[in-house]
Amino acid sequence: MIKLEAMRVFVTVAELGNIKDASDRLGRTASAISMTLKQIEEEVGGPLFESDRKNALTALGAFMLDTGREQIDAYDRAIRRVHAYAQSRIGQLTVASVPSVAANLVPPLLHRFIDDHPGVEIELIDTDSRSVRQQVEQGNADLGIAGRPRSDALVSFQPLFGDSFMLVCSSESPLTRLGRPVEWPDLQSEVLILNGAVTIGDVPGYRTLADKALITVRNVTSLLAMAREGLGVTLLPKLTTIHLPDGVAALELADARMKREVGLIERNNVRRSPVAAAFRQSVLTEAAAWIEELALDPVEPLEHQ
Repeated sequence: MIKLEAMRVFVTVAELGNIKDASDRLGRTASAISMTLKQIEEEVGGPLFESDRKNALTALGAFMLDTGREQIDAYDRAIRRVHAYAQSRIGQLTVASVPSVAANLVPPLLHRFIDDHPGVEIELIDTDSRSVRQQVEQGNADLGIAGRPRSDALVSFQPLFGDSFMLVCSSESPLTRLGRPVEWPDLQSEVLILNGAVTIGDVPGYRTLADKALITVRNVTSLLAMAREGLGVTLLPKLTTIHLPDGVAALELADARMKREVGLIERNNVRRSPVAAAFRQSVLTEAAAWIEELALDPVEPLEHQ
């Protein structure tokens, strides 16, 4: 079997037309190159050069030169792709994210990431927190950005920031004229439309309202439409309320416990691909800017690893 490096020796000699120049380029002795050429000729069963001067190819040599070039070029391209993958310049990345983060934080982050990694293919899965965790668990997503999952041995959670819940109601609601954060007694006569896409902790004031709720909606667009029509009030994370349509208002809640923790979700005991590791670092680097620009709540510590 002719090895690739032996083929590279033959192609170099054939292209330069003599052993001395090939010896200088390859950093091998002339005798070693001569021995390699002899072994190749014995392997293929015929002479590759018309004479010992190695400046003219036989028909077999010309055919082998074309074939050798193809094989060497293919090998070199493959190795370059391996290096590019290792340096996160190419590859595939799938990120699962809750809608509020996918809409408000991921686009500018991806813009910068794509500029630095133009050969990377990226898929963004926009879904609720529970589905984000499932996508990561099942290996369909390299990384997830969502609320803290319940204790689970299959995934890890790296907190990024806290995101307070806002009360969303019609802009005509008397609640908009309170002039202060909304307290639970203010909502005693209100109808709560449950947001089925998020899980809210066991806060007594919220639980009292939630236990009386008759409508659950998972889609944010539908929740906003119902609030605009005055069918009830609902709770949405602050990130979701950045760009509200006309006719609805987002009000602060007085209860500081009404917040979610958003972070990175990854499968345990699975080595990150170079691209996933680079994107993860980009997210961790951007988290501080998100907290400052959007008045989100900091979460300590941010682990840069």
